[in-house]
Amino acid sequence: MKLLLINPNTTSSMTEAIATGARAVACPTTEIHAVQPSFGPVSIEGHYDEVFAAAGVAEQVRAAHTWQPDAVVIACFGDPGLEAAREACHAPVLGIAEAAFHAASMLSTGFSVVTTMTRTCIIAERLVQRYGFEHQCRGVHGTDIPVLSLEDGGAQVLDQLEQTARHALSHDRSGAIVLGCAGMTTLCAALSQRLGVPVIDGVAVAVKFAEALASLHLFTSKHGDYATPLAKTYTGWSAPLGWPTAQ
Repeated sequence: MKLLLINPNTTSSMTEAIATGARAVACPTTEIHAVQPSFGPVSIEGHYDEVFAAAGVAEQVRAAHTWQPDAVVIACFGDPGLEAAREACHAPVLGIAEAAFHAASMLSTGFSVVTTMTRTCIIAERLVQRYGFEHQCRGVHGTDIPVLSLEDGGAQVLDQLEQTARHALSHDRSGAIVLGCAGMTTLCAALSQRLGVPVIDGVAVAVKFAEALASLHLFTSKHGDYATPLAKTYTGWSAPLGWPTAQ
């Protein structure tokens, strides 16, 4: 199968790290094509960043239309552009936050989220509410580790994540930890070993869920609000992103 993996920020090294994590869990027959937008923020750490990241996701989904991937994974914990991508795709489209919440709820009666900047906790909390996991998610905890610091933070970053996760497990009485950033994918195994509880990396579970849905020949419904976008003209810098008349 062909899987389109979109890193919604514009940091190439993070795109490569996310792709490496995805390929580590993917089936040998899964071809992963990792991309990032041609514009937008180098990291996504707030509502303003997320608006441009969502547009970047739409750009990459639009660009992949002729390639026709069998599934799409949006590798940012805010799931930016998820609904737009589903509208534009026949294939299943998964966001890593939604996938991680589902996986955690299957492994424990309650889970906690450990994320990067405290200012983004409200974004994660709103996703919890939107996806209907209020009863399973017992807390969202920020570490104030900048997203780009995850790449080269070394042992100090891992120690800080472990400390926050241990506090979350005790304070929230949770049984699992959801990692609240795609950039944490390389730290998942070490944290799981240290904590002795399931640690869920949304990139990994989204890839496996995507493979499962594609293998079952399931697809995004085009009945209702996920119907193909209406053909119309876009202006300015977004002109190439307008939906064509013929599909």
